[in-house]
Amino acid sequence: MPQTSTDLTHIPALVARQKQWIAQGHSRDVDVRRQQIRRLLSAVEAAEGDLLEAMQQDLAKPATEAWLTDIGTVLEEGEHVLKNLRQWMRPRKAATPWMHSPSSAYQLPEPYGVVAVIGPWNYPVSMLLVPTIGALAAGNAVIIKPSEFVPYTNAVLGRLITDTFPVEEVAWLPGAIPETTALLSEPLDYIFFTGSPAVGRIVMQAAARHLTPVTLELGGKSPVILDEHVDLEVATRRIVWGKCLNAGQTCVAPDYLLVHRKVKAEALAWMQRHLRDFFGPDPQQSPDFGRIIHDRHVARLAGLIEGQIVTGGQVDVADRYVAPTLIEVDNPETHPAMQEEIFGPILPIIPYDRLEEAIRFINARPKPLALYVFTTRSRVRQAVIERTSSGSVCVNDLVVQVGLSDLPFGGVGESGMGSYHGQRSFDTFSHLKSVMRRNFLADAPGRFAPYRVPLALLKPLIRWLG
Repeated sequence: MPQTSTDLTHIPALVARQKQWIAQGHSRDVDVRRQQIRRLLSAVEAAEGDLLEAMQQDLAKPATEAWLTDIGTVLEEGEHVLKNLRQWMRPRKAATPWMHSPSSAYQLPEPYGVVAVIGPWNYPVSMLLVPTIGALAAGNAVIIKPSEFVPYTNAVLGRLITDTFPVEEVAWLPGAIPETTALLSEPLDYIFFTGSPAVGRIVMQAAARHLTPVTLELGGKSPVILDEHVDLEVATRRIVWGKCLNAGQTCVAPDYLLVHRKVKAEALAWMQRHLRDFFGPDPQQSPDFGRIIHDRHVARLAGLIEGQIVTGGQVDVADRYVAPTLIEVDNPETHPAMQEEIFGPILPIIPYDRLEEAIRFINARPKPLALYVFTTRSRVRQAVIERTSSGSVCVNDLVVQVGLSDLPFGGVGESGMGSYHGQRSFDTFSHLKSVMRRNFLADAPGRFAPYRVPLALLKPLIRWLG
């Protein structure tokens, strides 16, 4: 299906039109924001069938998986925002010291203005619309730039957005690199990008030209530590599910498994059994296993499959299929699957003997977007949480931490900057303007020149009163 392109000459006019709408102050009304979000949720619900079919065409996503991770996520986030928006918009009081009495101070959330939401292809509905909901909740106008690699989903989403919103409120900007480049060259007020670290650097460089603030939701090699003190059947079932979700094309998917040597053989046996239970003897024939986004990614993933293959390894370029693959890795420093984020259904497995080895291995690499540990021992759990750095940690499960509206989601270091979901989304897309108000009743003694109070007396007095 061809990707619709946008005339680049329209982009400056679009940004200017949205800035004008923001300047008129319409979006400062809480009821306007709530109405926008309700319209969006209603449109998503009405288009549910078309969106599910489109994601199946683009990514071979099973309907249940697509609804849970894309459509359901959007609806849940929207309802959460509607429930709490009035409270989030209230001024936030701040204390004032005695020397400024009588006075009051507070922070007032206000919109940034025009927000660009640049989204990925792997979760083409939720990773565009969840940040859009946050931007609308904060009173911004939004330009949505989708990935060009999901044309069927874009066709449905594009109609949904253009039928639901005038372009000065929310605009749909299809296209590829030229459109993204043209958009980033404009004086935007905020940029929200989800994608790879390589493209994140390009976005940040473009934002620097206008000193535009950014949120970068990137990725990285998210590790799993599998302790020997654990329910192996449950743990391995969750690991296999998290790895195979969306055919491994998930930014918080487990990228490699550090398994205690004592339980490695049993863990591998359980994972092979779960793969058969999930997808049958031939996952390529299963309606519940997705496909890789395009041929180039299939070829890249095929190049990562080498060494001691426990199961899987099959690749069908014509079908964009890469089998769920478990690989035992003897030398992680040189194995190709350990040199980059995999973003596919390949899981390198690395044994360790002591927890210290696993922690040291993780800390020697860039900070991941997510980190997972399976253990029944509090000592192990706390050591991993306290002695590693990652965007998030999930104990005894995978991926599910991303679905909590009250838990901010974001990266650190190479895996990104900034976070969103729930109130954090509202704060991300709001400028918290500091406001202080005084009256004309009095000023603190000694405030104005000529200064007569000795500093030796003034300092302890201020400390005592303050």
